[in-house]
Amino acid sequence: METKIIAIGNSQGIRIPKAIVEQCGFKNSVEMKVVEGSLVLTPIKKIREGWAESFQTMAANGDDELLIDDALPTVEDEDWEW
Repeated sequence: METKIIAIGNSQGIRIPKAIVEQCGFKNSVEMKVVEGSLVLTPIKKIREGWAESFQTMAANGDDELLIDDALPTVEDEDWEW
């Protein structure tokens, strides 16, 4: 698809058709970088997006058990050194 570069104040821009915006998953902002002379736009995902659903799936599958002891050592522990 060919599109025109338009003036936007002191900058330049392009119009991205709604169908492409939806297909790419763009929201309010995108990551923009130049890769080998090409402009690449990537949707910005929220940090930890989808973690809640993953944890629920893990719990349902019984995959949410602790693999290491997370208790802090106490004075009574023999291996404890100050």
